[in-house]
Amino acid sequence: VIMADDLGYGDLQCYGHPRVKTPNIDQLARDGVRFTQHYANGPECSPTRTAFLTGKYQQFAGGLECAIGTGNVGRYDDAIRLANQHDLGLPANQTVLPTLVTQQGYRSAVLGKWHLGYEPKFNPKTHGWHEFFGYLGGNVHYFNHRETSDLHVLFSDDLPIYRDGYMTDLITESSVKFIEKTKEPYLLFISHESPHFPFQGPSDTAKNVTSENWMDLDQDAYVAMIESLDSSVGQIVNAVEQAGQRDNTAIVFVSDNGGFANAANMGSLRGAKSTTFEGGIRVPLIISWPAKIQSGQTCDQVCITFDLTKSILNLAGAENQPEQLDGYDIISHLVERKPNSPRTLFWRGKRGERVWKAVRHGDQKLVIKSGEPDQIKSVFDLSNDPAEQHDLKTTNPKLTLQLMGLLQSWESSLNPKR
Repeated sequence: VIMADDLGYGDLQCYGHPRVKTPNIDQLARDGVRFTQHYANGPECSPTRTAFLTGKYQQFAGGLECAIGTGNVGRYDDAIRLANQHDLGLPANQTVLPTLVTQQGYRSAVLGKWHLGYEPKFNPKTHGWHEFFGYLGGNVHYFNHRETSDLHVLFSDDLPIYRDGYMTDLITESSVKFIEKTKEPYLLFISHESPHFPFQGPSDTAKNVTSENWMDLDQDAYVAMIESLDSSVGQIVNAVEQAGQRDNTAIVFVSDNGGFANAANMGSLRGAKSTTFEGGIRVPLIISWPAKIQSGQTCDQVCITFDLTKSILNLAGAENQPEQLDGYDIISHLVERKPNSPRTLFWRGKRGERVWKAVRHGDQKLVIKSGEPDQIKSVFDLSNDPAEQHDLKTTNPKLTLQLMGLLQSWESSLNPKR
């Protein structure tokens, strides 16, 4: 699984970007399936990663409905409470990846961004990953690997380390080495930083990046970051081929949430990261598995991050799966050529007093923003309005009430474990 960070729906050449060149990712799409209606579980990093590792809506974990702040900061009431208790992160006893897979004899590694807790008890090794190289927080300087806090965040397993090099390259090198040395079946989670800010391309060694300009936009650097990410994908696929594993290896490329506003290209979609408009949650997904999945397809099936979790568990023959997992096996959907079917999916993200919510029921979608002066409650028909330009709230009050009822029922079912 190759997960990009803050990659917008239209940030790849095969998804219509007018400038970025992504020949390796595009080839992966030609060799497999490109999805048009895949969603991230959350509009930000930590929530989606929580859903991916638990196979459930991230709300059940407690305190992870917002990206963990730099330096281990909670950003809304529950997260602040947990941070004060040194308990802000994803508990290992809530995850199904990698444990249920490694129980089947698979080797596992997570390489790159973690962002599921700074405390030692939340380190990937405590979750059962055999190997970890990467950084604990949400983003780092691409060359010195520091974040804007005073914490040291670059680790190998559970030990702090120092490395020279561009972060995308370091993650790629670690991934290739893992593929080359691993002889048993494996689950490899390649968690790239790119194209998350700070905006530094691989040649920007002399660029002065400080806490004051950490988030400043640089479109040329952004393009270079994505093209470097594409090169990484090419190297990883090549390593799989050189190991003689390509036909029987399922490769997934996906983003953790929508793109950063004004930097990313979301195509015609409205909104960006941190919102529950389509631009904040609809993201690229490509799945390639030559031995089992017909190449050259485009799939319109609605799916979401924790569907990948369910797929991986089933693919590995994982036993004792919790009955309450929320996902749908999207890989079996492709292998068995099942007809597309409607889904009902939910979102909620919190930061400070602001709360973004959404429900998609079939092609109908409700978006709500509360807690700030510019409140939003809008209803859209995505079948003919994917750009969410035509609000049906007043013209179809019955539909609005139906969607409100679904969202409220889902929220009432949530029982966080902490």
